[in-house]
This record gives sequence, C-alpha cells and structure tokens, in this order.
Amino acid sequence: MTTTVQEFAHQHTVLLTTFKRDGTPMGTPVNLAVDGDHAYFRTFDKAWKAKRMRNNPEVTIAPSTFGGKPTGDAVRARVTLLKGEEARHAAKLLGRKHPLLHGFLVPLFHKLKGYRTLHYRLVVVT
Repeated sequence: MTTTVQEFAHQHTVLLTTFKRDGTPMGTPVNLAVDGDHAYFRTFDKAWKAKRMRNNPEVTIAPSTFGGKPTGDAVRARVTLLKGEEARHAAKLLGRKHPLLHGFLVPLFHKLKGYRTLHYRLVVVT
C-alpha cells in the first residue's frame, strides 16, 4: 500500500523525525497543512531540527499525539526550505488550518524572540 501525504490532511500533529550526521533519529511534533501532494510546516531558524534538515532533507513523519507520541506508522519524506511566495502560501495554509496556534501564537512568539520563521514543503517518498 502506498502512503500519500493526503493521509495526514486531517491529522492535527505529526511526529517529524530528522537525523543527526551520525544517523541518530530525533523526533519533534509539528503541525502540517496539506495541499495536494505535499504538506507544509514551519519552525524557526535556531531550532536544531532546522540545522539537521539543512544537512539531510530526508525525514520521516508519523501521526502522533500533541506531545509527539506516535499513533501510527512512519513514512519516509523529503523536505525543502521555501522562500518568497511559496513560503507566504505555506504560512497562509498553516494559519487557516490552525488559526490560534499558527495564525497568531507561533508568529508572535517568533517575533518576540527575534527568530526568523522558516517554512518547509514536505513530500512523501514512495
């Protein structure tokens, strides 16, 4: 059975697993907004996962609880850092799906802390 990103469209939180240079997996819960055959998520520039994704864009995602406990099987995916209009589109989709969290709280927190918000596109690898 082939998994598509559409299977995560109604999932509130997913466990995003990135990998250290030595291959050690590191999981972090994130919120996705799905659009067609790809999904979007955001983080901030000083987050360790951002550094790991710069070094290795191969990740896995699994449905999870808000705290990051997996509730289903993980699938392989690849991430791409977005810029310009595509990053703005990702921000709009995230804000629409998670209005309080990504429409208000996360952008405010990033601004108050002086972080640069990074948006990523995620595509499931089959």
